[in-house]
Parts: sequence; structure tokens; C-alpha cells
Amino acid sequence: MRLAFIGVGHMGGPMARNLLKAGHDVRAFDLSASVLEPLISAGCRRAANANDAMQNVEAVLTMLPAGQHVRSVYLENGVLASAAPGTLLIDCSTIDIDSARAVHRAAETAGFDFLDAPVSGGVGGAEAGTLTFMCGGSESAFERARPILENMGKRIVLAGGAGAGQAAKICNNMLLAISMIGTCEAFVLGEKLGLDPQKLFDIASTSSGQCWSLTTYCPVPGPVPSSPANRGYTGGFASALMLKDLKLAQAAAQYAGAPIPLGAEAAQLYALLAAKGLGDLDFSAIIRMLRGEA
Repeated sequence: MRLAFIGVGHMGGPMARNLLKAGHDVRAFDLSASVLEPLISAGCRRAANANDAMQNVEAVLTMLPAGQHVRSVYLENGVLASAAPGTLLIDCSTIDIDSARAVHRAAETAGFDFLDAPVSGGVGGAEAGTLTFMCGGSESAFERARPILENMGKRIVLAGGAGAGQAAKICNNMLLAISMIGTCEAFVLGEKLGLDPQKLFDIASTSSGQCWSLTTYCPVPGPVPSSPANRGYTGGFASALMLKDLKLAQAAAQYAGAPIPLGAEAAQLYALLAAKGLGDLDFSAIIRMLRGEA
């Protein structure tokens, strides 16, 4: 297919590469030349701007930092004004639900199929093509998007109507943050009590304390060699991005009238971590703050 990809940074870049590998013709645009150049070298076609990227394509994909950027690219004389009739629109950004629904409404009014499709899996999942896509939109938009998304992910789920993908993403990441903090607290307590971290892992990973944060993303070096803890907490999913998602969860909870005391506490702890200058480290690095190292 002929595709446009707008926003090819840490996540969008490897996603666009996987579309290239699948044989798609990809026109790429990003405000940062440093992230765009490697894609051009890999075979993407350079677009002078976002509107240029949309010329003669069948689908537009976006991966942008926040709701304000998504609104700008789609609504302010952007994608909806320039895309050809029938173009499929897929936004993979993680943004606030209000922005997602606003773009949905505008796209529907303009006659476009639009899907909010945030992802889970981090940079590693983007590079490996194993992302999970949580989609919100119509069944017809989802079925049109599925063959494209399958080139970048291993699990593609229609969560519901407009904004449901964003709702699923922020609920999932709030749960992830809470479980990571609990996992880190268990290891810190175990260390203080003289437990060997490997022994604690061996026991908890096969007992009732088992969770993804422990068995796949263990926050101490050793038990799970692929976890960022073995690389000084570099790479992976930045704590600043986790804080962004927790703030989105708080805003959604306030709007919906849902109590999230642990989600609110997790947001406070990750805000402290960011204030200590560790926002670029993986979110499992919160164990350093719990140990008093930060």
C-alpha cells in the first residue's frame, strides 16, 4: 500500500521501518531531521511537510507526543483538509480521550474512517514488530486498518468505539505503574531483610505475587536478562512517558468520577522520580528512588 507516516521518532521510526520491510511504499515526515534521515536511507520517501506526506496515499498513520499535536495535525488545516476522499486515518499516539474523540467526530463529519490505535510494547516491541494495538473506532475502520497494523504488531484488538483505544491504554498503563511500584517495594523490602534477589524472584514468580512487572520486566539485574535493569535502566519505557500516561489516567478518572487512589499515588511517585532528573530512565528505575539512591 501507499502509506504516509507522520511522527517517526523513538516509536514511529521503527514502526515505519517494519512497514517498509512488509513491502509498503512509505512517505515519512517529522519535524526532526535527525530521526527522519535514517528512514530515508532505509527506503522511505521524504515528505516536505505533513500535507505533502498525504499526497497519493491510501492511509495516513500518526505517532505524536500529545493531544494538542494530534489536533493540530488533523484539524488545523491538516490531514482532514488535505487527504484524498477514502483515505484511512490511524492515530497511534497516546493522548487524552477528549482529543481522540474530537478528531473522531471531525473525521466522521468529513467522511473519513478514523481509528485511535495507541500501542503497548515500548521501543523494543516497535523494533521487533510485536506491539499490541488497542483500537477505538468503527468495525469497518478496524478491518481496513488490521492488515497494516499486523505488519507492526502481534496483537490487534478493537476495544470499542471512538476513544476506546485511548481508554484501554491508560487503564493498562496505570495498572502497569502500580504493579511495578509494588514489585520494586517487594525487592527493596527483601533486600533489607537479607533475601537474595534471585531467590525472591524464583519464589514470587511461581507464587501468588507473579505479575508481568516481575517475570518479564524484573526491576533488579539478573533474573530477567532482557529487562532494562541489566542496562542501567536505559532504553525501555521512559519514566517521563509513564508519568504522562498516569496524568492522562487522573484526568480521565476526574471526568468519569472514578476513584483511583493507587493510580494517584503512582503519579505522585513518578513525578518525584522525574523531579530528581531521572525521567529519561526506564520506569522500573523507580526502585532506585525507593532504595534512597536517587
